[in-house]
Amino acid sequence: MNARFLMSAAALAVACGSALAQSNIRFADTLSANDTHNQAARRMAELLKERTGGKLTMSVHPAGELGSDGAILEGVRLGSIDIALTGNPFFTQFAPRLNVLDLPFLFRDAAHAHKVMDGPVGEALLKDLERNRMMGLAFWEIGFRHITNSKRPVRTPDDLKGIKIRTTPNKAHIEAFKLWGANPLPMAFTELYLALQTGTVDAQENPINNIYANRMYEVQKHLSLTGHAYTASIVAMNLSRFQALPPDHQKALREVAREAGLHQRELNASQEGENLGKIKASGVEVVDKIDAAPFRQLAYEPVTKTYTDQHGREIVDQILSTK
Repeated sequence: MNARFLMSAAALAVACGSALAQSNIRFADTLSANDTHNQAARRMAELLKERTGGKLTMSVHPAGELGSDGAILEGVRLGSIDIALTGNPFFTQFAPRLNVLDLPFLFRDAAHAHKVMDGPVGEALLKDLERNRMMGLAFWEIGFRHITNSKRPVRTPDDLKGIKIRTTPNKAHIEAFKLWGANPLPMAFTELYLALQTGTVDAQENPINNIYANRMYEVQKHLSLTGHAYTASIVAMNLSRFQALPPDHQKALREVAREAGLHQRELNASQEGENLGKIKASGVEVVDKIDAAPFRQLAYEPVTKTYTDQHGREIVDQILSTK
């Protein structure tokens, strides 16, 4: 009897040791499995398994499998989901300073945005998430946003008047579209395709790769390359879960998140032209020569002032001075 008990105890100890030696983390987002984010997430999972010798693995749950953007962020804060990836605008409810990244016409180009997010400004902004039980691992990229709609070609702000446009739940985006005369309606990304299809909203704004990967060209007639704002995406982990990992696994997670993010940016750049061509071929009318000046004149100063009145000018000036 004692021998059997000892054997059972030994087996239990081996099982527990195996469970402790290997751990899986769940990564969730709302984007298509074919989106560059999920291509990069799968790369991140491969790198993580490799760097930790299989002791830490990661399962990827795309396309809203674990809920909407708001739900997966709340899941990360509560610890029911390990890692969430979504656009920066969704994080601003927890860390309002992050809203600076969404100001219209703030970034000169993608290279400027990357330097800001990969430098001291980006580090400081990610640090803000820790007060809300999240560890910011890396900035990835959604990209420069453009407008699609089912009503008419948009060439000037006047063309947006009265158009119902889905936006993120982000103060900067909402204020900008109001200034341009549109009716912004914040809505979960997972609900957007059906809302466009049924006419609940007339329009939406996203980068070209998102528009293509999520098949919005099927339910929209016009695309205008306004490039009115840049959007980063953030990979964030439950803070307690991160801190419970051994230091070498923490280091590996941060490294592979950043490496996968660089890969994702490269995918975005390489696929954008091809995807734009496919959108045109689908029959969507593309307005590719936009005078951005009227859009900027109406929105840049007032939206930036709304931000600086609350948070000061320091971080805006740091971004503008980044070369």
